[in-house]
Amino acid sequence: MHSHSNGSSAVIIAENLGKAVSTAEGTLHILSAINLIIKSGESLAIIGESGSGKSTLIGLLAGLDTPSSGTILLNGQDLTAMNEDGRAAVRKQLIGFVFQAFQLLPALTALENVMLPLELNGDKNAKAIALSLLDRVGLEKRVKHTPKQLSGGEQQRVAIARAFASQPAILFADEPTGNLDSKTGAQIIELLFELNQEHQTTLILVTHDNALAARCQRTIRVASGKLV
Repeated sequence: MHSHSNGSSAVIIAENLGKAVSTAEGTLHILSAINLIIKSGESLAIIGESGSGKSTLIGLLAGLDTPSSGTILLNGQDLTAMNEDGRAAVRKQLIGFVFQAFQLLPALTALENVMLPLELNGDKNAKAIALSLLDRVGLEKRVKHTPKQLSGGEQQRVAIARAFASQPAILFADEPTGNLDSKTGAQIIELLFELNQEHQTTLILVTHDNALAARCQRTIRVASGKLV
């Protein structure tokens, strides 16, 4: 596997980041004055109550949403200077996602779900890579199953295999154990950290689980739209 780490270079730099929306009552500041540097290969937990702004922060850092103020550099590229097409290209090149709700395509088998991002990138070895990752997450006997034939924990394993398939530099995991029982959730977390180490990925984990946050090298807390 190729490694993304080159010393302690910053993979994400956010400067004076703000997000505000207009409401009938006036301007609502969801995030304000966020400054954050995330190094290549580090694991970072973003914790905070529901509604604290942590999901908005993730959306901004991943280029899914645009800030009202401030700048975000992703691997040296200024996301805030790009249009949606530019941000989409950066996401495709650099970023993987694991969501709470799995977000697998229901009509596709486990294998096809993991192959899809690889095929979209024109990878000739899509099947071999997908099979090896499904094997790595313990699903070698379930490759032909569709999501509804899999348990929640198995679906999340497929989602993790899919996220790592395109070898992202940065992996965002948003409450990845939120829909799983504690035992299954613990296994999913082990897997995320193992794969993170193997692939030298930068792991950014959004969670309200303090035990999970403690596994990361660094934790930041968001409260009322600010880093505390």
